Amino acid sequence: MPLIRRHALCLALAALSLATAGSSAFAQAKLKVAAIYTVPVEQQWVSRIDKALKAAVARGEIEYVFSENVSNADYERVMRGYAEGGQGLIVGEAFAVEAAARKVAKDYPKVSFLLGSSGKPQAPNFGVFDNFIQEPAYLSGMVAGGMTKSNKIGMVGGFPIPEVNRLMNAFMAGAKETNPKVEFMVSFINSWFDPPKAKEAAFAMIDKGADVMYAERFGVSDAAKEKGKLAIGNVINTQDKYPDTVVSSALWNMEPLIDLTIKSVKAGKFEAKEYGEYSMMKHKGSELAPLGTFEKKIPADVVAKMEARQKAILAGQFVVKVDDSQPKPTAK
Repeated sequence: MPLIRRHALCLALAALSLATAGSSAFAQAKLKVAAIYTVPVEQQWVSRIDKALKAAVARGEIEYVFSENVSNADYERVMRGYAEGGQGLIVGEAFAVEAAARKVAKDYPKVSFLLGSSGKPQAPNFGVFDNFIQEPAYLSGMVAGGMTKSNKIGMVGGFPIPEVNRLMNAFMAGAKETNPKVEFMVSFINSWFDPPKAKEAAFAMIDKGADVMYAERFGVSDAAKEKGKLAIGNVINTQDKYPDTVVSSALWNMEPLIDLTIKSVKAGKFEAKEYGEYSMMKHKGSELAPLGTFEKKIPADVVAKMEARQKAILAGQFVVKVDDSQPKPTAK
């Protein structure tokens, strides 16, 4: 082979090698993701975000850091720190810090923000989501209605805001379907994480005759366990910790939305829009937890009705109403 041709071939191979290496490096590049939580990371709501992000870490798709127990006053500073630090995606909840979070997003248009919010998206980079898990909440209510013997159900929530109200209202509607006689006690502790306060509120309801508790907050299931009553969980499945207490739970799965967001950010196609629909059962964003230890303890006719409703929801034949109004107690 002539020298000039060998030289050209070597140059071509070198160029191909560099191109391949560059392409491989690009393909292997990990998106830097940061999350900001105003509560401990083990709290129900944010733990679901954390779980989905850690799954992406395990797949080698992202680098992930987070800050927990961030006060409202400090939220903007922490968010700016992450934006300045080269994070490509910032996730969190902005319910109490809407103005500050949106201000930061506006100042960093090249960073994608995906935040739990009751507000609207903000172009070009502020997407919003919420836990629209009213469908499994309705199904869990059907189970609760079939399990109460006193016909009194106690409900302890964090704050009476849309994110909580819609789940409680759906639960109540489901319970009414299987048990029209059921009455409800409703209380809010005005905190997202105060297990002792939630526990005391649950004790008060149990003392008034509630034999099934809707555990929207941590602490309620503990009260039910101590008093020998039943509980229905919310957002996460805690039956493994309360095998004789927690009958079932409405589960929230953040994986569908987190995975979609990571993919879109990497492709440069992230959109500032409302992503709440990805919490619904049709997207596998929510589900009723397996009945587990209570599978044989729930009346067969109740299970049959619940499973029929579940099929109807997934088939689009039954729509669970989204009612964000504050639920009212009906028990005397």
